[in-house]
Amino acid sequence: MRILSGITPSGECHLGNYFGAIRQHVELQHGNDALYFMADYHSMNSVRDAALRRTLVREVALDYLACGLDPQQAIIYRQSDLPELCELMWVLTTITPMGLLERGHAYKDKVARGQPADHGLFAYPVLMAADILIYNPDVVPVGQDQKQHIEMCRDMAQRFNSTYGREVFSLPEPHILDAVAVVPGTDGQKMSKSYGNTIRMFWPRKTLKKAVMGIKTDSTPVEEPKDTDQALFQLWSLFASEAEKTEMWQRARAGGLGYGELKKDLLARILDYFGPMRARREELASRPDEVEDILRDGAARARERAAPVMAAVREAAGIGPAR
Repeated sequence: MRILSGITPSGECHLGNYFGAIRQHVELQHGNDALYFMADYHSMNSVRDAALRRTLVREVALDYLACGLDPQQAIIYRQSDLPELCELMWVLTTITPMGLLERGHAYKDKVARGQPADHGLFAYPVLMAADILIYNPDVVPVGQDQKQHIEMCRDMAQRFNSTYGREVFSLPEPHILDAVAVVPGTDGQKMSKSYGNTIRMFWPRKTLKKAVMGIKTDSTPVEEPKDTDQALFQLWSLFASEAEKTEMWQRARAGGLGYGELKKDLLARILDYFGPMRARREELASRPDEVEDILRDGAARARERAAPVMAAVREAAGIGPAR
């Protein structure tokens, strides 16, 4: 089964990215033809600094490799290393109705939050469709908030096939990632770089401790029962077994549990869980040329998979000389 997914390097990866996507991407590499990319073209909607963009791409690549993505099993590459994507985006743009894009939830939500209504933001679903359709994957792992974009992608694929009378594109299925994808941030909202409420698993210990100890809680005294729906409990539960959660919830309901105790335990669990990954990341970071070689090799392998699809697109649409 061919799988395709990407992550936008618009900031440092955090616990929400790990439990919401990275961990499951690593699991899906086994027994599948999996492709994962650093979406630097997509990052241009929010990151407007060239040096920062290159740094973030490298950081995300390091995070994925440290978390277990094996370049011998899966393909990991930089989106902009496939120039064919921009060609395919244009082809898809010519058959995509304005009304389809105007109904985009993500576009309307970001504009409502104050992000400039650039054409890049508006046409984001078309580039995303190109990212996907260029490989004709079977499934695309996404969060629930991206499901509409997969539906748009399928609509574009059908429109191209219908317009040119050839079944060039198959219709990818969304693979909705686990509900654990909704990881709370330090303020109780969904953990997000844009909210500034993240906890990064690869921060230095001192910085990580400050973030964990700063998780927002209510003012319930130690001796009183605690509300386990708070972000602190939800984050702690990501690292606990079912038996440990049952015991902790009982302690919380009985009273006598201090938030400080739980925060210290959460910090210890984060450091223990990510310890081997932190060591692996430090090792990789000391060899930047090796990471760049992995991305270049991944791009070459990705282009091999994209080549027959693009040849079929050009032939169907009458682009270039007839074969």
